[in-house]
Amino acid sequence: MKIHELAANLTNQIAAGEVVERPASVVKELVENAIDAQATQIDIVVEDSGLKAIQVIDNGIGIDPEDVPLAFKRHATSKIDSREDLFKVQTLGFRGEALPSIASIADVVMETATNQSAGTKIHIKGGKLVKKEIAASRPGTEVTVSDLFFNTPARLKYLRSLPTELAAISDIVYRLALGHTDIAFSLSNNGRQMLQTAGNGNLQQTLGAIYSVSAARQMVEISGENLDFKVQGYISLPKLTRASRKYITLLINGRYVKNFQLTKAIIAGYGSKLMVARYPIAAINIELNPLLVDVNVHPTKQEVRISKEESLCKLISDTIYQRLAKENLIPDALTNMNSGRSRRQVDFSQLEMGMNEASAAYKSRNSEPETSAQEKNDEQEESSEIESRQTDDFPVISIQSKADLQTPMMKEWDQKYSESAVQPAGENDSAPGEDNKADASDEVLEEKRFPNLTYIGQMHGTFLLAESPDGLYIVDQHAAQERTKYEYYREKIGEVSPDMQKLLIPIVLTYPTSDILQINQNLDKLAQLGVKLEDFGPNSYVVREHPTWFVAGQEESTIKEMIDYFLKDHQLSVAKFREKTAIMMSCKRSIKANHHLDDRQAKALLVKLSKCENPFNCPHGRPTLVHFTNKDIEHMFKRIQDPHKTDLLDEEL
Repeated sequence: MKIHELAANLTNQIAAGEVVERPASVVKELVENAIDAQATQIDIVVEDSGLKAIQVIDNGIGIDPEDVPLAFKRHATSKIDSREDLFKVQTLGFRGEALPSIASIADVVMETATNQSAGTKIHIKGGKLVKKEIAASRPGTEVTVSDLFFNTPARLKYLRSLPTELAAISDIVYRLALGHTDIAFSLSNNGRQMLQTAGNGNLQQTLGAIYSVSAARQMVEISGENLDFKVQGYISLPKLTRASRKYITLLINGRYVKNFQLTKAIIAGYGSKLMVARYPIAAINIELNPLLVDVNVHPTKQEVRISKEESLCKLISDTIYQRLAKENLIPDALTNMNSGRSRRQVDFSQLEMGMNEASAAYKSRNSEPETSAQEKNDEQEESSEIESRQTDDFPVISIQSKADLQTPMMKEWDQKYSESAVQPAGENDSAPGEDNKADASDEVLEEKRFPNLTYIGQMHGTFLLAESPDGLYIVDQHAAQERTKYEYYREKIGEVSPDMQKLLIPIVLTYPTSDILQINQNLDKLAQLGVKLEDFGPNSYVVREHPTWFVAGQEESTIKEMIDYFLKDHQLSVAKFREKTAIMMSCKRSIKANHHLDDRQAKALLVKLSKCENPFNCPHGRPTLVHFTNKDIEHMFKRIQDPHKTDLLDEEL
């Protein structure tokens, strides 16, 4: 078989197989070109989810007439000139493959013009030039792609339904809009508007345009940096979650990327504040020296290679952890039920204003909305208001009982308890896989975020009722004790001190051969947790001592539970295993529903909860308590109504 060179059109179609997988790929490449062309306004118009037509219109710098045909040549680009440029890429596109690849499998018409020259219109179908002419075009570029995959029908078989393809297009545009908030984006399908952003540089307004204003209200700003990286963006509070990770947007120097380790770092920053199998909404931009990232590892440029990735992951986790540590995470009961206004009484009228700005922005194609000085002042006032509420609303915890408050026995018990109370975890963070995060700051832990509670009583052996000056609190006793025990076990498992308790009667454990093989490979990890196994026959181990923190009488069951949990996922790191073991043990050893507590036990539980590092959630992310404000209760009993001026009526009568 003779070797021959492939035709240019065929090589473009092969490249299209890598670059253009579906209509969303075309949208991504064209919009990225528009962004690189310094556009401040980009309109994306699609028909039938992009299968019939895709049109991208921008007001960028345009292309000179003599360069228009060259733009459809493979590996033709204006964005890199030398080998060194590959190591400091700062544009979204640079390979020179997008336009020729798209033109080889579709019908493409481009109109473009610069401020200094006349416009040019070019028509290419299936990689062949159909027509090129002078056109009266405004500055900028307009690209229309129709009949996608008309000459590669095999690709059409792998496309999904129209709603699925439209969802993929929307997802791409949303990510690009979050990465470039200074650009006004518009997306419509079959004449129906799907997205419209103001392009004024406000990330929270862009989040409101994408995920709704109510969702944006429940997101907080984060910011952190070290010598190599700077992290900025917004994350949702733990009460706002989704069932998928796809709502997490990672940006590197404005480029949307996919990176599993960075996504894990975001989730780790929440720790046990998230419900199981729930994920936050986040938009985080990472600024770094272009030399620290290699974007030239994948044709679509969504997968990148980052130097010092471990340092970046730690920065992200620490930044999120410290930011959430400043928040009062007690959910408001009525807000939870009715999806009403958040307890964080902040004026978010800016978001609605931003939506109105976005609508007005598209009345004039050359308009460029800007954030006014008044809006900036409002933002500063809102920020200071949040900070003041965090410290003023929640004084030092002091739980008291209405009955028998001054009895000598009660005073003696309170004194005894305060001396032996479980201390906060201090050096340990509740984030999975992390053992040391308290350098996050003693200041954060000192903030008084937990209310001043007075115990009232118990309901159905399941919920504890307590009051404070700002309303009624209902505490889930199982979730509350689960949190306190989790922090206790997490600390004790992390210590693994040399203090071991000898067993009078050694414990013999027997496992099947398949389990024995797994355990033998990881005996050192179990030993680091204080579980030291010695061979005792072909399929057995003997345990002669155990950590002193094991509960008396539960030594064998505790060791079995730890080993059984380990067998479920023996690839866990020691730190991760400690975390999961602490969660498991706290759940199994906590009081359940329909378990009645006396007043002293209930008050002790509330005191322990108040001393927790994170008193707001159980290790599985469920809330430990909810809050009915005084106004909530007054509204329910119709005590807050419009004034009737009854006194004036009486006087007139």
